[in-house]
Amino acid sequence: MTSSKPAAERTRAASPGLMLAVATIGFAVNFWAWALISPLGPLFRQNGTLGTLSESDVALLVAVPVIVGSLGRIVVGALTDKVGGRVMFPIVSAVTIVPILFIAFVALDSYALLLVGGFFLGIAGTTFAVGVPFVNAWFPPERRGLAVGVFGAGMGGTAISALTTVKLYDGLGARTPFLITAAALAVYAVVAWSVLRDAPGRTAPTTSLVKRLAANARLPITWQACVLYAVAFGGYVAFSVYLPAYLKTDYGLTPADAANRMAGFVVVAVIMRPIGGWLSDKFGPIPVLAAGYAVVVAGAGVAATHPLLEHIGTIAFLGMAAALGSGSGATFALIAKVTDPARVGGVTGLVGAAGGLGGFVPPLVMGYVYGRTDSYAIGLWLLSATAALTLLLTLTIVRKTARPTLQDQRQTSEEPA
Repeated sequence: MTSSKPAAERTRAASPGLMLAVATIGFAVNFWAWALISPLGPLFRQNGTLGTLSESDVALLVAVPVIVGSLGRIVVGALTDKVGGRVMFPIVSAVTIVPILFIAFVALDSYALLLVGGFFLGIAGTTFAVGVPFVNAWFPPERRGLAVGVFGAGMGGTAISALTTVKLYDGLGARTPFLITAAALAVYAVVAWSVLRDAPGRTAPTTSLVKRLAANARLPITWQACVLYAVAFGGYVAFSVYLPAYLKTDYGLTPADAANRMAGFVVVAVIMRPIGGWLSDKFGPIPVLAAGYAVVVAGAGVAATHPLLEHIGTIAFLGMAAALGSGSGATFALIAKVTDPARVGGVTGLVGAAGGLGGFVPPLVMGYVYGRTDSYAIGLWLLSATAALTLLLTLTIVRKTARPTLQDQRQTSEEPA
């Protein structure tokens, strides 16, 4: 009895705001690590450090961490339901340090070894499946959209990578960006272990991992949200990892200029993610999702015509950034509102995996298409068509699935206390 009392007191003393802030910082630091290779891809191709690389080689190099981080979320999300985010955040952060140091000291002059390092670097991308159930449990249903959206803004860690990696690599040495990131992860792992607490009343599931995964996969909202997130977050990830290569090849920008513009894309998407969650709390997630996919349909169609980057192209890409960010926030606002809190981690893992897979495929398609046509137009038209089909799904099947739960919550919130 006495040994458990201090832990219980610490849990009661923890505030939702503090837990959200620390979780968001952890997500940002891990996503910073997850995106370390992306800004360097075009640079490796330009300076020949890894030998002669094709566009497809660069696309594979930047996509490997994405696929691993995506599939890993399935297991990590289920483990978070079992042991809690207080344990999983520091573990994932600490484990990620190993591949970062491997890349820094072993792999920087070998394409094959960079693929190996990038494979394990993908572990950092699984933190999303840790943070969503952790944050979700700390807030009531009517505030979960905004809370999860704020946490999702931690994906701005990719902007940190975009703004700093190439500059540090060129200015202070090839190992510098990796060593700084490893140090940041080490500090965060200690802070997370010391500060984070799981929400009061959290109950760990008793069934096996396989049974929980199977049960979560059978939920209608799971596969529907997988599609929504594969397009929304997958589109964001695809642009955040491939935009530097695209801008350098198609518009002749320098690696540093392309990375800076990619950072602008990321910043807009990051800002819009919590706004998408807040709008979902206010108006419902379905209208927010529908508006976002409509903007992507138009923006990708405009970008496919290869407009001048100033100003039409910039408007098209930033418009898509805003739409993809708000759509990502709205997707998990939808999940938080219609899913049993005890199953949010498992559902998040599956949906997060779909989002990452959605980000894995487009860079490979774009590299393949460009290698055979010397144009990115077909890939962008495919994005526009995919967004159009997702818009149709949102307004029909997803709306039908979500309506009963959302109506019950609305009636409950309107009842007098």
